[in-house]
Amino acid sequence: MASTIKHKLLCCLVMLAALLKFSTANAQVPFYKDASQSIDSRVKDLLSKLTIDEKISLLGYRSQAVPRLGIPAYNWWNEALHGVARAGEATIFPQAIGMSATFNEDLLKQVSTAISTEARAKYNLAIAQDRHLQYMGLTFWAPNINIFRDPRWGRGQETYGEDPFLTGRMGSAFVKGLQGDDPKYLKTSATAKHFAVHSGPEATRDKFDAKVDEKDLRETYLYAFHELVKNHVESVMSAYNRVNGVPNSINKMLLTDILRKEWGFSGHVVTDCGALDDVYLTHKTLPTAVEVAAAAIKAGVDLDCSSILQNDGIKAIKQGLLTEKDIDQALGAILRTEFKLGFYDDPAANPYHGYGADSVHNEQHLALARKVAQQSMVLLKNNNNVLPFKKSSYSSIMVVGPNAASLDAMIANYHGTSSKVINFVEGITGAVDKATRVEYDLGCDYKDTTHFGGTWAAGNADATVAVIGLSPVLEGEAGDAFLSESGGDKKPEPACQ
Repeated sequence: MASTIKHKLLCCLVMLAALLKFSTANAQVPFYKDASQSIDSRVKDLLSKLTIDEKISLLGYRSQAVPRLGIPAYNWWNEALHGVARAGEATIFPQAIGMSATFNEDLLKQVSTAISTEARAKYNLAIAQDRHLQYMGLTFWAPNINIFRDPRWGRGQETYGEDPFLTGRMGSAFVKGLQGDDPKYLKTSATAKHFAVHSGPEATRDKFDAKVDEKDLRETYLYAFHELVKNHVESVMSAYNRVNGVPNSINKMLLTDILRKEWGFSGHVVTDCGALDDVYLTHKTLPTAVEVAAAAIKAGVDLDCSSILQNDGIKAIKQGLLTEKDIDQALGAILRTEFKLGFYDDPAANPYHGYGADSVHNEQHLALARKVAQQSMVLLKNNNNVLPFKKSSYSSIMVVGPNAASLDAMIANYHGTSSKVINFVEGITGAVDKATRVEYDLGCDYKDTTHFGGTWAAGNADATVAVIGLSPVLEGEAGDAFLSESGGDKKPEPACQ
């Protein structure tokens, strides 16, 4: 009898221990961190655990930490136009307009695959040191798929050119390489920008109203965006300008009716940086930041690249302009992206966790950059078949021009850094033998084209290579092109004559 009681007691203790172990395990792993559950159910669970103030704090690009739920701070702003940008050493590929000139979408996918590999490696290395830095994350605001039909526009070099079809094909290839092909996890998150009808001018982009009819809107300016949505781009960025009187970041017709309802977009919408401030400061279509915050959420914005939503979202709720359900809808979209990137899962379970320092700026990526550069060249004229140069035919070469030794012209805008950039002077000098005379002269700058140096020396050389054109300090995004007299756009006349 005693042994039977002891046996039953032992069984009870074993069962109790098992239940305690199961309960402890469940307590240690919240539902939203259970990778076996669906993303939608995990998002719903996490939303239920957040306070309204915490939810609001996550709606800006400088997403705040929520320590009690193990949510670290995260900076959503990262760039990858033609290589991982502003994050230290990275492979610098040709500018987008050059890559587009290859007409080789498979090659462009190889490029963006290399970019996302370097991005994952940099992220892994940073997180291992508990660094949560801007430009070292996984949410990239590229590609730029605006249509480049006015050669004066300073950001045209960021695009794939003037043709919507080509832009849609090249942009989709770029997205596929950035986001990877794993069935569960995104390698990185790509962003189609700038939505929509955003093709200059730069100086007035914060107040410009693009007037466009329905046919031109659909066939020219929305076509490529639709293509990228069909190819599952994770994010779309709203542009600074207005379209037919309505600022893009509060444009329900674009962000909800077309993007989500008509096209079935299921990712998140982020504003361009400071675009919500523009709504009441420059467009002046709404009087206060609080009303802008409410209008943006209602229109379909999920993430703010400024501080309007974080600073004024709670005020909009208190004033009855927004509900917590509205906030949940916006936050849910960006949380889904975080889950797809694996932010709440065991890092070791992620297929991209193993990328490290040897994945950044390696020989394979350098060879790929060289291959793309070769295919991107466009030969307009070759009188007497002078190209390619035959080394044995030239004993003296003059290299001249403002961009012959320009680092800015080589790396373009939105660039990484590299210790292996070779300019034209260095490249030509290194390519010929020691018995060949090579001279270099700046020739002219972007202001003074009268006192053109190097003319006499060029007359004494067998061949002259003139490296002219513009650079990012003369044309580019507003504010970056500090030598531009027109806010980043260029004048139609040539720089050097």
